[in-house]
Amino acid sequence: MDDIVRQALAKWPNVPHCYGWLGLDARGNWYMRDDRTQAVGPFPAAKGSLLRHDKLIDFIHRNYEHDGAGQWFFQNGPQRVYVELELTPLVWRVADDFRVTAHTGADAEPTACLLDEDGRLYLASPLGLGLVHTQDVGIAAEAIEQGRWTPETVQAASLPARYGYVTSPRLLSKR
Repeated sequence: MDDIVRQALAKWPNVPHCYGWLGLDARGNWYMRDDRTQAVGPFPAAKGSLLRHDKLIDFIHRNYEHDGAGQWFFQNGPQRVYVELELTPLVWRVADDFRVTAHTGADAEPTACLLDEDGRLYLASPLGLGLVHTQDVGIAAEAIEQGRWTPETVQAASLPARYGYVTSPRLLSKR
């Protein structure tokens, strides 16, 4: 977490949390979701505006975490902005040498490989569960063929409970 964020938290400790305003899609793209977008429907059916500002995206990546309930958020100064997830809290990029990096830039060592009923490939790591980016499925297939990873068949709907993450903190907050 950035020092400026820690300072803001100390200065304003009781800022209300924000729900529904930020989404992460299955390719690691961030979307800003204003009131009008949220009124149209839930993420990802109503995505909102794609964030393109590199410095803002880097700031989000440096301050992207999860709480004890498995809700992922971006700590924006004193305000916690909970993230609506299309599928998983992380999206993995796989390099030609099979190194794995999260969409946030954090390196990871896979501990499990999973394949769902729709053919989507996931990797678990100490950072959390993530979907392999569609552009890197071919490289991941090579890792599987070489015996580096052995996929376990899973049902996608079981993954949030199994790996302890919440796809819609907004819905959870309304209970």
